[in-house]
Amino acid sequence: MLRVNGLRRSFDGVFAVREVDLEVPRGELRAVIGPNGAGKSTLFNLIGGQLRPDGGEVVYDGDRIDRWPSHRRARAGIGVVFQGARVFRGMTVLENVMVGAHGVTRSGFLGAVTRAPRHRREEREILGTARECLARTGLSAWADRAVDALPLGQQRGVQLARALCGRPRLLLLDEPASGLRAAERAELAALVENLRTDGLTVLLVEHDVAFVSRLADRVTVLDLGQVIAEGTPTQVRADERVIAAYLGAEVSA
Repeated sequence: MLRVNGLRRSFDGVFAVREVDLEVPRGELRAVIGPNGAGKSTLFNLIGGQLRPDGGEVVYDGDRIDRWPSHRRARAGIGVVFQGARVFRGMTVLENVMVGAHGVTRSGFLGAVTRAPRHRREEREILGTARECLARTGLSAWADRAVDALPLGQQRGVQLARALCGRPRLLLLDEPASGLRAAERAELAALVENLRTDGLTVLLVEHDVAFVSRLADRVTVLDLGQVIAEGTPTQVRADERVIAAYLGAEVSA
């Protein structure tokens, strides 16, 4: 589903991502972990289209997409959930989620202005899909509330519901558990596990090794912008290079 070859990106001459290779088979939940400053979020934004690489390529479902804008990637079936709570303030929770279907709508501007039958039918479909996504993320009770009134955990849930409303085939999650309480993290983990039953391919960028170990099929570890290890969660947790990267100590210690 996703292949990254020799991906590079630097800022002011300092490499944030250097010669990264990554392959994610269809239906897999792949985690990318690493200590702070490892280059995880840069890699995430290169795949999602928020940044352009200096070199290398990103291939999604057979198409090279590293020069595609982010909205084209969304239309192709790539859903993105950012680390920060990015919501449309002044709108309800339901309206925020409905925005996620924008990339898959077929009616144009003229149809919306004239309220053509096709547009009205599509609008009903989007509304139904948005309510299903809210139900799946446990936010149905908040549907008509202003999104600004939600605590951080629920705003993260709104982002996830919005991404699901776009019917993605590849879902990118950037540290979704950051800042959540223990109960919220457990709920999020259960939700991500359920998404896998639909055959959704997931790339999870995360700092928390324990959170990742519960979910991931395989784990790729970054440090200083480079891949230092890859394998199952058990293999990665026992890798001396990974232990050294997280502890900031010599392996011999």
